[in-house]
Amino acid sequence: MSNLDMSEAIRMLAQEKGLSEDALLHVLVEAMASAYKRRPGAADEVVVEVNPETMDFTFIAYDLDEDGNWTNERDDTPKRDELGRIAATTFRQVMSQRIREVERDRKFEEYANREGDLVTGIIQRTEARYALLDLGRVEALLPQAEQVPFERPNAGDRSKAYIVEVRKTAKGPQIVVSRTHPGLIKRLFELEVPEIADGIVEIKACAREPGHRTKIAVWSNDNNVDPVGACVGARGARVRMVVNELRGEKIDIVPFSDDLADFVAKALSPAKVNQVIISEDGTQADVIVPDHQLSLAIGREGQNARLSARLTGVRIDIRSETQVAEGVPAGGYLDAREPGVEYAEGEWIPNAETGEMEWHAADGTVISQAEWAESSGAEAEGDAVSESADESVEDDAPESSDESADDDAPESADEPADDDAAAAEVDSEAESDADEPAGSGDED
Repeated sequence: MSNLDMSEAIRMLAQEKGLSEDALLHVLVEAMASAYKRRPGAADEVVVEVNPETMDFTFIAYDLDEDGNWTNERDDTPKRDELGRIAATTFRQVMSQRIREVERDRKFEEYANREGDLVTGIIQRTEARYALLDLGRVEALLPQAEQVPFERPNAGDRSKAYIVEVRKTAKGPQIVVSRTHPGLIKRLFELEVPEIADGIVEIKACAREPGHRTKIAVWSNDNNVDPVGACVGARGARVRMVVNELRGEKIDIVPFSDDLADFVAKALSPAKVNQVIISEDGTQADVIVPDHQLSLAIGREGQNARLSARLTGVRIDIRSETQVAEGVPAGGYLDAREPGVEYAEGEWIPNAETGEMEWHAADGTVISQAEWAESSGAEAEGDAVSESADESVEDDAPESSDESADDDAPESADEPADDDAAAAEVDSEAESDADEPAGSGDED
């Protein structure tokens, strides 16, 4: 092969592999040096130089002394037919290996700075633990933890994902993507809303429960642009595109406000709020809503209140007007507890996969609703057994001596006594009626 043919081959190989000619020449020089060392009688060290215009190679050989210094520099450039079969085989192996390494490094550099970007790919393969997303030149890993619950990706489906991490491994770059990250919502709106891409409208906060519901707070830097209307689009066209990509996940868009009380009230949308009281340290909000808006403000299984708290960054306690009038303290039933009784600290959280409510205690233990009911039933059964035992003891007790004496009394002597007993019974019934609470009559 002439030098002209070799130069053309280098150029074509660089285009095929997507590499630069300089990177490919460095690979060629390293392969030449490895092939030279496989020659019989080769020097200890060699430096290969190449002229990129003429493709002429020069081999500068060196010997090593006892101290490891390079000595006896000389030109030991072999002829084309002197390298031999072993050297040629070594050259091909080293050349292929170095090209693969350069390709891996180039792919890693291409995606190393793209964490937080949105990518589109085709589902290549799905397994129990992960799914592979084909991005063209590389494959991305979609772990099960980053997949939306109840969303089953099928091979061949086109999907968008959010790049969470780019790792450098021996087999090349490993790109980890997510479908549950809140950043996916922001990137999708950037695609559909030009005002967000241009910086006119900003997404200030985002709270998401993947597969169920998302709340975003938007702000406009231009007074003439409505941030909510820009994200919704004409007849909801823009937000509908995002919802379709998220497989029907509901999205609430609320305007952002610098006033925390106003922001909390808007975050609880679509519920209407009468009053919001912010604590002195700004970490808690006491919200008062109309009676018919209480369930809407809390949401199904507390979802609306929970997402609003994440969106605003404060704890939200919701009370109705009736509860405020009755003196129910802020915090609802959590604070309306029996005095003198110790309660475990924790909260009920729905399981993302099964939807069953679970008790997450402060010490980290998790108890499902079924286990909680079973343990509560066992305690109730134990109380019932103890009560029945007490009743059996009372039934077995002998009657008092006074009662037995009355039974032995003659009937003629009982008649005036019966009148006194009837009067006593009337008095006792009156006393019992007076002792009953005032609310018992309302229940009947």
